[in-house]
Order: sequence, then C-alpha cells, then structure tokens
Amino acid sequence: MKTKFIVCSLLFLGFSMSTFSQVTEAEKKLRALTADSTQGWKTGGLLNISLAQTSLTNWASGGQNSFAVNGLFSVFANLKKGKSRWDNSLDVGYGLLKQGKESFRKTDDKFDFLSKYGREAFKNFYYAGLVNLKTQMAPGYNYPNDSVQISTWFAPGYLLLAFGMDYKPTAYFSAFISPLTGKLTFVNDRTLSNEGAFGVTPGKKMMSEFGGYIRVIYSKSDFKSEILKSVSFTTKVDLFTNYLKNPQNIVVNWENLIGFKVNKFISVSIITDLIYDDKIMIPFDKNGDGKIAQGEAVGSKVQFKEILGVGFAYKF
Repeated sequence: MKTKFIVCSLLFLGFSMSTFSQVTEAEKKLRALTADSTQGWKTGGLLNISLAQTSLTNWASGGQNSFAVNGLFSVFANLKKGKSRWDNSLDVGYGLLKQGKESFRKTDDKFDFLSKYGREAFKNFYYAGLVNLKTQMAPGYNYPNDSVQISTWFAPGYLLLAFGMDYKPTAYFSAFISPLTGKLTFVNDRTLSNEGAFGVTPGKKMMSEFGGYIRVIYSKSDFKSEILKSVSFTTKVDLFTNYLKNPQNIVVNWENLIGFKVNKFISVSIITDLIYDDKIMIPFDKNGDGKIAQGEAVGSKVQFKEILGVGFAYKF
C-alpha cells in the first residue's frame, strides 16, 4: 500500500511539474506577444472646448455681461521599435474673453511642439536628444491698454536643443537630464526687439544661451481606482540654467492639466501654468489706475495662469 502511494505521488508530482512547465511557457509566449504588440506607432489626441457665459438684465447688485471660450488641441505620435523610442507631441491652446462692451481679449495662447529620440543604454535608461519649440499665435497687449503690444508670433519664441539621458521606468513617467543644452530666444518684432524685450540685446532679434536642462513629465489617464477612473492627470516641469550668465537663476516652467470626464463628450478641466524667467520684465501699474506705460517694468516675477473650464471634450 505504501509503495502504491509513493508511486502515485511521484506520478502526480511529475504530471504537476509538466503542467506547470507548460503553463509557464504559455505565459512567457503570451508576455512576449504582448510586448511585441506594443511595438510600432502609437497615436492619439484630445480636443477640448469650454464655454462660459453670464447675462445680466436689471441686476440690482451690478455686474457685467461676459462670454469666454477656451480651446485646447493636443496630439501625440510615439514610435517604439526595438531599442529605439521616438516621442512627438503638439499642444495648441487659445482662449478669448469678452466683458460688457469691451472687445474680445486674449486669455490663453500657446504653441508647444516637442520631439525626443532615445536609444536604450541599459534598463529604463536611454541616450536621448530633444527638440522643443514654444511660441504664441496672436498679438498680446497690456490690457486695458490695447494700443501697447507686448508680444506676438515668435516674440517671444523659444527653441531648445538638448542631449542627455532619459529615464523611463514606466509608460507614465519620464525624467530627461541634459548637461549639454542650447537655447535660442527669438523676438521677431522690431519694436519689442529695440526695447530689449525677453532678454535680447536691444536691436537684436535673437539671444543664444548654453546650459543644463531637466524635463520631468508624469501623465496618466487609466487609473484603476474607482474614484479616479474618470480622471486624467498630466504634470510637466522644465528647468534650465545658463552656464555662462547667472547660472543660479533657473528658468522654471511648470504645467498641470487635470481632466474629469462627466460622460462621453462632457468634461471638466483645470489647467495651470507657472513660469519664472529672470530675463522677462513684468509691466507694473505704478499709479494704480490701470494704465501701464510702454517699457515700464519693475523686474522679473513669478507668472501664474489658471484656467477652469466645463465643456466639450473628444479623445481620439
């Protein structure tokens, strides 16, 4: 009886090991297939349009009629092939506000293109090169004085070329560090150029800098938690220091986008943008009367923008 038990046990153990081996091999093949399926191009994007409107008739407590519209168009095209990664993105934003009898005023204006190519060095680390172009599309004014133009297309414009290492442990996170970075600032407007706006030498339309650059991005829209299933979140931080002049003055650009999907086409979005650049002089209302003289400034300050919108959203 004891011998039969031992024989049966050995047969069962052998069968179990064989089955386990087959399952393990199947899992390996499935994982390999899944990994292979992520190769090639991955594309997508988001179109978001939000509206806000206030209408007052015989309103005793006062106020003004207003209408606001904000739009965001964001697309990406990423290529994964063997040990190579090529990520491309374009973000375009624009917003307008009209209050009372005033004409429409710009509240948002952004054009941001980025292309990054990386070749795997070792696990999760890539040798990488990055190109980033930022500017705006329409003139900006010193409101309420709409006769003083303070910005326009490629005034300013920023072109950044960087080479370094990219750390990508997951599809959601990337930390790019570049000790070799060239940055060009364009002021393609004669009046602003003559004023030396955005740090350029008065009369010049371009300024070059050489320094170090860090870009950290976290973006996720497939949270597993029931509470966060309808939430998408993206945060991007860009840091640049000029080795050749005032390296302690770090240029900061920090963007955040939080989206909450109400249904297939309606969403709530919060967009924030924080900028600090010691070369950008902020106009100052010295007399407190809402009038800012052209060229009047007190120095660099932290810039902050926040946009809250409810409207149409289409993800593709």
